[in-house]
Amino acid sequence: MRILVVDDEKLLVKGITFNLENEGYKVEAAYDGEEAVELARNEEFNLIIMDVMMPKLSGLEACMRIREFSKVPIILLTAKGEDTDKIIGFEYGADDYITKPFNILELKARVRALLRRSSMIEQTVSANIITSGHIRIDTERRTSQKDGVEVELTAKEFDLVELLMKNPGKVYSRENLLSIIWGYDYQGDIRTVDVHIRRLREKLELNPAEPEKIMTKWGVGYYFKD
Repeated sequence: MRILVVDDEKLLVKGITFNLENEGYKVEAAYDGEEAVELARNEEFNLIIMDVMMPKLSGLEACMRIREFSKVPIILLTAKGEDTDKIIGFEYGADDYITKPFNILELKARVRALLRRSSMIEQTVSANIITSGHIRIDTERRTSQKDGVEVELTAKEFDLVELLMKNPGKVYSRENLLSIIWGYDYQGDIRTVDVHIRRLREKLELNPAEPEKIMTKWGVGYYFKD
């Protein structure tokens, strides 16, 4: 876990760094808001601890700029204890708020809690994302991408590609797909499956005439090649 500590009080940064490194974290230091934004933009951090009152760029402004390109958890430090200041901090994108002077044990507890919460969110998001080559789908939001570009799929097209991607290599006959995706009581033509497969290839394959992912097993059915 990498943590960025930002404060113009170098002794405070040194103290926080010492305590966090004793907990096993890797710590990077910055001493003004501009430096914090640049480090957050160019490096990967799991958490940022940042003072509000700093030269060049305040912690609030730095927090707002970081939120333009990152969702990294941010704890703001400030000498002010007013509730309005805390509300402003949250509106600028902060995840937590600690008033100076603070107990280092409280800070470490807040760090652990925020990292744990962030990790749980990341795991949930990862479980919803299926990626294979140039194709990426989000089963929670029911969105799809080809080479990073959003692709609009109909409800049945999404159901079909989701089923295939969740079971790579498994061959489904047209009858199987018809019963799973359209339902056992569907009275339509079995060629409906072929039409939807063709449309999926047109939307998601780099070259629909020579598909790399949505494959045909001749005489059997269709499958997804991971």
